[in-house]
Amino acid sequence: MLNKKNLVLIAIGILLLVIGFICLATGPADNPISLSVAPIILTIAYVVIIPLGILFSGKDENK
Repeated sequence: MLNKKNLVLIAIGILLLVIGFICLATGPADNPISLSVAPIILTIAYVVIIPLGILFSGKDENK
């Protein structure tokens, strides 16, 4: 079951996705932000933050 920490991590991942796609869409094709920063942000969001939000399990308080 997803708890509050999971939902916060997934929300941060979605926010990073939006920021990454906005950076990707800015300026001409040779813009350094759209060539280097945007792919890094999108990779971090897709590969690290969102899976961490899905797979993270905190301490089980019922034990």
